[in-house]
Amino acid sequence: MNNKKINITFILPSLAAGGAERVMSFVAQNIDKSKFNTTLLVTDFEKNAVYKIDNVNTIFLNKNRVLKAIPALFKYIIKQKPDIVISAIGHLNTVMAYISVFAPKTKFISREVNILSVLENYSTKSNPIGSYISKRRFNYFDKIVCQSLDMKADLLSNYNVNENKLVVVNNPITDNFYYDESARTKSNTIRFITVARLKKQKGHERIIQALKKIDFPFHYTIIGDGPERDTIFNLVKEANLTDNITHVKSTTEVYKYLNENDVYLQAAYIEGFPNAVIESSAVGTPILAFNAPGGINEIIEEGTNGFIVDNENDFINRLNEINKNYPFKPEKVSDCVMKKYSKEIIIKKYEDVFLSLMN
Repeated sequence: MNNKKINITFILPSLAAGGAERVMSFVAQNIDKSKFNTTLLVTDFEKNAVYKIDNVNTIFLNKNRVLKAIPALFKYIIKQKPDIVISAIGHLNTVMAYISVFAPKTKFISREVNILSVLENYSTKSNPIGSYISKRRFNYFDKIVCQSLDMKADLLSNYNVNENKLVVVNNPITDNFYYDESARTKSNTIRFITVARLKKQKGHERIIQALKKIDFPFHYTIIGDGPERDTIFNLVKEANLTDNITHVKSTTEVYKYLNENDVYLQAAYIEGFPNAVIESSAVGTPILAFNAPGGINEIIEEGTNGFIVDNENDFINRLNEINKNYPFKPEKVSDCVMKKYSKEIIIKKYEDVFLSLMN
């Protein structure tokens, strides 16, 4: 291959708070600029962006829906002719799949964000035609980035995707999350934390049900907002846990909150590859998680940076054990994920995918 830079466009529905938005924009900013000319194309309004973007040409289409952005997306691809396009989040990936038909010289990559067959169980909408069109999108991509081994297995087993198209690249730990002993705080009361959108698949109710059955002092911080907020905090009230819980709807100081707590509680029924879990471990805060598809088994090394349980009783037993004799060393908790998901490791994997396509 010659020394000409590869023109690559990252496409996102928005730069609002979210894991896919953060990871994709982070990769766009950190890949080797001596090898890649990078553009970040966002269909949403610039005013809604919460992530600061440096050193990347960023274009906002200023549309309130991906559907309304289709003409502009099509025009951009046909006119600019990027070497590679990578998009994330299902509905945008579907659009890009069908646009790819009209740009045969461009390589198209889909970055998937969920275990799709399990996610369908949490969908409240039924649209057979839309589902059919969405599932067929995989036929049109040159590569499909899976965040976890579980995601790859799901696409192979349930969507008949060609294995040669699939590549596993985990989420990176961004620059804001690292172990710093001086940043960690101590308390006489054990402190728990969860950072997740308040929706059914995140399983907050499982945590509330478990916490109401323990008999030692604790404090629990919930960071996030969403459609299940009222349901969750009605459960909190019924469990007489209002005084034990702090709710933070949104914050730019997740690093600080993770450092102020002793254990991250994870109860999701399904994940893509949970950013908050690897970030918690990166700062030295271990995880207690319900077993679920989506990379938990890849992230947690049992007894080193957390525990995985199968049911509520085991969850409660682990809570009691951790409170009685805290078994974790923060520096080892951090090293457990840094050795696998550091920026340098994951960015290199993305670059290898891009370069392999052009070769």
